[in-house]
Amino acid sequence: MDTKTLTDSLARRLDYNKKDVAVLLESLSSVVREHCGELDSIAVPGFGCFEPKKRMERVMVMPSTGKRMLLPPKISLSFKPSAILKQRLRKQTD
Repeated sequence: MDTKTLTDSLARRLDYNKKDVAVLLESLSSVVREHCGELDSIAVPGFGCFEPKKRMERVMVMPSTGKRMLLPPKISLSFKPSAILKQRLRKQTD
């Protein structure tokens, strides 16, 4: 599902203007970016939890040349689905 389809679907379900829903989605993504950048996790009840994880710097060996390189630290974002979402997904596959 792309952003336009998501916006249209939410606008129909909530009986809101598409522009208002687009602003809401942009605000949500802004809040997620801001808090995850500060290494705060964000839980959405019934959906799941976004957890940022900081990977420390490490040494990597290039397979083709054998050279050692230092990779800088980085922050990655992981998602853990809630138990309710997992159950719904299991029911759909059965």
